Formats: sequence, structure tokens, C-alpha cells
Amino acid sequence: MVQFIRERAASIKNDVLSGLTVALALVPEAVAFAFVAGVDPLVGLYAAFMIGLITSIFGGRPGMISGATGALAVVMVTLVAQGNAMGAPGENLGLYYLFATVILMGGIQMIVGLLKMGKFVRLIPHPVMMGFVNGLAIVIFLSQLGMFKETVNGQSQWLQGTELFIMLGLVGLTMLIMYVLPMINKKLPEALIAIGVVSAIVIFGQLDVATVGSFIRDGGGEGLKGGLPTFQTDIFTKVPFTWETLKFIGPYAVILAAIGLIESLMTLNLVDELTETRGSSNRECLAQGGANIVTGLFGGMGGCAMIGQSIINIKSGGRTRLSGIVAAVTLLGFILFASSIIEQVPIGALVGVMFMVVIGTFAWSSFRILNKIPVSDALVLVSVSALTVVFDLAIAVVAGIIMSALVFAWENAKRIRARKRFLDD
Repeated sequence: MVQFIRERAASIKNDVLSGLTVALALVPEAVAFAFVAGVDPLVGLYAAFMIGLITSIFGGRPGMISGATGALAVVMVTLVAQGNAMGAPGENLGLYYLFATVILMGGIQMIVGLLKMGKFVRLIPHPVMMGFVNGLAIVIFLSQLGMFKETVNGQSQWLQGTELFIMLGLVGLTMLIMYVLPMINKKLPEALIAIGVVSAIVIFGQLDVATVGSFIRDGGGEGLKGGLPTFQTDIFTKVPFTWETLKFIGPYAVILAAIGLIESLMTLNLVDELTETRGSSNRECLAQGGANIVTGLFGGMGGCAMIGQSIINIKSGGRTRLSGIVAAVTLLGFILFASSIIEQVPIGALVGVMFMVVIGTFAWSSFRILNKIPVSDALVLVSVSALTVVFDLAIAVVAGIIMSALVFAWENAKRIRARKRFLDD
């Protein structure tokens, strides 16, 4: 009994600490994706809070983190721009079309869950899975390179001189702490301690570097501080419920629902492998759909599972639903009460954490086995990785599955089947 209590207490501590780490990493990601989609940073932060909380409580994969993601934001930017063009200047009609689309997207995802179609993710071939993981690691790495740029006279340019060396130093120090600390004590939350140490050096050393606050202001935002999410009654007054509206938002909703479910279910598969446990894909579809309906009604941009943050959570010791709940509630606490503190966290520390996630995500074993597996499997692996970087996750996975199916059909067609039987006479 004493042993059980000790293990339970250790698990709760790991979940709480990993949840705090994830919450810190969620802030710049949610803000960045909101800028990509062309909406206010708070719309991204509210989505990260609501989707993260609902999927942590009701989802099919404990320990998985969901929120606003770049894969969806890339699609949303066109929707928001077209919606704004349909209204008067300054009316911001595109935002309300986005909310309506996210609600419809959530409905589609719930239908997929009710029809129990989520289980088909188990049929995704292993080369596709490895290619997806490698491509995703490259995408995360490339997305962080933008943090090494600054805006001068409205133009984005790479950091130079002292600013670049300080940024590299902060990133390197964060990675060094996260690498060395587990060798000293595996129970300490290396990501959280690394962020804390680097933040303290920047604050007390009064270093002039990019922080979460400056990142938001450079993107046109006013800051991290906001109130509780409110019910968006303007959706029902500004967006006409007509066939024309459905024809406009319908295709976007289907695309967003498909991308969201593929990314979420692939992440679920990945977390299953990392934790050697099994989640429920159909339950995750229902939770993702319900979360998107709620976030659309309360002013969020929608989202799905976040692979980078999910891996941060797992590597930091988060295993139960508590870690996701702590991350979501802490994120809301940042918005309501601790915005001034979080805005001082240097971007370099968060980039260092994400670089360690890249190293942990990439399937380095794929280099060893590339010349040992069939050429067709190697081709699928490399193709999926490349397509994930060039296009997006959904296109890469679908293309990989089609390639694997064609290879299987060809190999099957080459086999000769012979039956033999003996006559009685």
C-alpha cells in the first residue's frame, strides 16, 4: 500500500511538472499559428486552452496534448482572408466565418468518431509512420528557424553579430541543461529547469533579446493578457445560415476535419509506441470534434493534437490526463494573471526545448535500416518525409498509403499460386 501511494505521488508530481513545461511551450506556438491564420493571438491561446482541456479530459489518449496547430492555420489563412473580403472594411467578418467553419469541422469529426472510423489509422504501414515522424521533425526544426529573424523597417531579416551569438548561446545552454540534467537526476523536470535558468540569466543580466512579449508585439498583438473566453453570439448574427454560406465554409470544414483527425490519430499512434500502451482512436475523434465545436462557439481558432508538445509531455514524465489538464489550466492562468511574467521568458529558451524535441522525434534508426529494408519501403519512407515538409501532413500520409497499397498489389500480382490434389484413381 505504501509503495502504491509513493508511485502515485511520483506520477502526480511528474504530470504536474510536465504540464507546466508544456504550458510554457504552448504560448509562442499558439501565438505564432494565430498570426499565420491572420487572427488575434488570443484566438490561438483560447483554442489551445479549450481544446487542450476538453481532449485531456475526454480524449482517447492520456498524455497527448492538443491545441492550435500550424497544419490547420495554413488552411485557415485563405478562409479568413476571403471572409474579410465579403464584409465591410474593419468588420472582421472572416473571423466569424472561421468560427462557423470550426464548429462544422467539429461536427464532421464527431460523425467520424460515431461511425467508429478512427480504428483505420491502425492500418497505416510502418514506413509511412517513420516517414511521417522524420518529416515532422524537419518541419518543427524549420519552423523554429523563423525565431532567428528580426523585423527591421517592416522587413524580416536574419539576426547578425552579437544578437545572433546571444540567441545561439541561450539555445545551446537550454539544450545543454536538458541533455546533462537527466544524467545527474532523472526525476528533475529538465525542460522546466532549463527554461527557468535561461530566463533568470536574461532577466537578471538585463540582456536585450527576443521574449514572448516582444514576439507578440512584433506580430501586431497587444500582449498576452486577456479575460475568460466568451460565447460568440455574433456568429449567429453576422454569418448568414444559407446554402451559399455552406458552399463557402463546407470544403474548408472537410479539409480541416481531415487534417485534424489524421494529425491527431498519427500522434496517438506515436504516443502509443513511446509509452507502450494503447489509446482509443474513436474516442479521440469524438473528443477532438466536441472540443472544436466548443472552441468555435467561444472564440477559438480550432485545433488538433500537437506532436511537439505531446512529445515534450511524454519525455517530461507526463502519462495521465492530469498533465494535459494542468497544461491547459496553467495556460489560462498565464492569460488571466501571469502575462507579465510569461512575456519575459526568452524565445531562445523555448527554441532550445523545441530543438531537443526535434532530436527526440526524428527516427535516427531509419538511416541504419535504409539499406536493409526493401527498396519500395525505403522509397515510401523518404517520399512521406519529403511530402510532409513540402506540402502538409495529410497529403504526405495519403500519398504514402497509396504508394504502399500499389506496392502491395504489385508484389501480390507477381506471386504464382498453385494447388495440388490427388484423384482417388
